[in-house]
Amino acid sequence: MSDPGNLLVILSDEHTAAALGAAVADVQVHTPYLDRLAARGVRFTNAYTPSPICVPARAAFATGRHVHDIRLWDNAMPYVGDPRGWGHALQDKGIRVESIGKLHYRDDEDDTGFDAQHVPMHVANGHGMVFGSIRRLEDRVLQRDTRMLGDYIGPGDSPYTQYDAAVTDLTREWLAARAQEARQDPWCLYVGLVAPHFPLIVPQAFLDLYPEGSLPPIKLHPRDGYQQHPWVHLESLAFVGDEGMRDEAERQMARRVYYALCSYLDHNIGCILDALEATGLDRNTTVIYSSDHGDNVGARGYWGKGNFYEESVTVPLIVAGPRLPRGSVCRTPVSLIDISETIIDHFDAPLAGERPGRSLYRILAEADDPSRGVFSEYHAVGAVSGAFMVRQDGWKLIHYQGFEPELFDLNTDPGEFNDRAHDPACADRLAALYEVLYGICDPAEVDAQAFADQEALIEGYGGREAALQIGSRGATPPPSR
Repeated sequence: MSDPGNLLVILSDEHTAAALGAAVADVQVHTPYLDRLAARGVRFTNAYTPSPICVPARAAFATGRHVHDIRLWDNAMPYVGDPRGWGHALQDKGIRVESIGKLHYRDDEDDTGFDAQHVPMHVANGHGMVFGSIRRLEDRVLQRDTRMLGDYIGPGDSPYTQYDAAVTDLTREWLAARAQEARQDPWCLYVGLVAPHFPLIVPQAFLDLYPEGSLPPIKLHPRDGYQQHPWVHLESLAFVGDEGMRDEAERQMARRVYYALCSYLDHNIGCILDALEATGLDRNTTVIYSSDHGDNVGARGYWGKGNFYEESVTVPLIVAGPRLPRGSVCRTPVSLIDISETIIDHFDAPLAGERPGRSLYRILAEADDPSRGVFSEYHAVGAVSGAFMVRQDGWKLIHYQGFEPELFDLNTDPGEFNDRAHDPACADRLAALYEVLYGICDPAEVDAQAFADQEALIEGYGGREAALQIGSRGATPPPSR
């Protein structure tokens, strides 16, 4: 676009699409600043992650390519700058591009397309979650000695909430410095916030927004008769999750804290947006907000991410700027990969190579298109085989390599209560979605490649026992400022 102005890209961690006030979901979520951003821009109601786990999702976002294309399969295979991504394209164009906060790449020494990285959070010690690369059913590692969500759940401060506060303060300082510069060349700033990622600890003021007893019942909990899909059940055994809750009170506290962390995230984004307005930079800055993936928040007995139910695989996506429609929604299915293309398009910055995404600006220029397909895949911790998702025309196919698929009609069943994969009336729809999937990749070939690459990684560390001494067993620790 001509005279593009600045671009501020904010990416959070583990924010499911429905946990947004503007989404008007089952839970009334207090996100006034994000709601205000949506009111002056466009909210994409069907936005998805390319992979429901941190590191592969962020690598796909950085490059605009599918995970199976870049072969960065899990949280032990971080982005190192190859293939080149949107940051490199902006640098080639002479655009100032910097980051503040969580990136989750390998380290700040790699050329990943930023002129500067401020307080970056990268994978632990440059290695990440190595044990999660050992995935074969007969050999995989089960992290059963500690709870995934942390030992304590409730009000307070954690290293993550403190880190987000520091990232927010530094962003405000960065914006103030840009506003004082005599020469106002366009820039791109990426800001990475961690909330609402666990540990489930949040300042009391935000927890107070969700009083005890204020949340609706947990959806499809196994205690109510729901039977987990065999693949997802096996995956869930990699960590101590819902079954590790001490009692129902703690389970409900965990849900309250998750939504409270969404409100804490919103507060920090509000501080950033207020700074943007106070400096006058809002008049010439487009803001994109999204998250790397969602969170199951106890639905179906699952916490965290790692599957393709809407809670885990959908993300909020808002784009607001001086040249965009105000208070509108776009129902065309989109992905983080499309945000990558949007950043490139914003600055008219060419990037070599074929990529599957499309600029959100170009999508907005057309009528809503529910027939557009969107794709996601998972080959990370807990997965005994690769899993793949295709959504098109309001239908969702989940293919589990070596297991029975699931099929949902999101048009009539947005809560995914009724698996239609074996319904004879849906046979044509199932076949059509499989045709879309095979047009993107061969699941068996991709599954084999992922296992081969992960086994090579483990061998490169000296074998299974040596590899288990390397990397992180849990959430990535934040850096010290």
